[in-house]
Amino acid sequence: MDFGFRRVSPEEKTRLVGGVFERVAERYDVMNDLMSLGSHRLFKRMTVEMSGVRPGMRVLDLAGGTGDLSALFARAVGETGSVVLTDINPAMMRVGRDRLIDQGLAQVKFCQAAAEALPFADGSFDCVVIGFGLRNFTDKEAALRELARVLTPGGVLLVLEFSKPENPLLESAYAVFQSAWPGLGRLIVGDADSYQYLVESIRVHPPQRALKLMMQDAGFGDVEYHNLVGGIAAIHRGVKP
Repeated sequence: MDFGFRRVSPEEKTRLVGGVFERVAERYDVMNDLMSLGSHRLFKRMTVEMSGVRPGMRVLDLAGGTGDLSALFARAVGETGSVVLTDINPAMMRVGRDRLIDQGLAQVKFCQAAAEALPFADGSFDCVVIGFGLRNFTDKEAALRELARVLTPGGVLLVLEFSKPENPLLESAYAVFQSAWPGLGRLIVGDADSYQYLVESIRVHPPQRALKLMMQDAGFGDVEYHNLVGGIAAIHRGVKP
């Protein structure tokens, strides 16, 4: 398993990733705004639009962390729908729970669980979304198979994730921009190592076409992806047959 540029055991990756998010939970959203210049909020709204979610639907926000996507989906499904925010990290979920309660979004429920072994019945959800979380999973292939299992036939999976810029000049410029993230993490969070891991995890994450194939291998059909800002990020969308 990859933990950034290091090769580690599955158990060690789970432990190390957990430590990263335990350390950054309280300042996670501030850093996201700084590193993306606020664009991650637009990307998340685009993800909701692409989902086709309607009032009354059931949504799983996997690796939902501090709850940005859960809040957006809660408003989309309305009081007759439901959103379950699932994350393996309790510190991130605490931040998300406090935020969503403050916003009065009572239809969001919380469940601490690993993506590779979800405690939900087959066909439990109409939509599953992962926002900037897939690259941290211990076993991406097993997680994608689990998501196909918990989706109802015709249900939609959306994966919003950092990706690979298609223009070499943009890729080089983005690499320079990323090189500032560990120093920013030290300044804002008091933790440079976690943001060095973030940079490395982006660089080893499968590019757009490889992730599309992974989703197809997991059983999803009609898989497509849409590049954002030239491929710095991408939204993959697949449908359970």
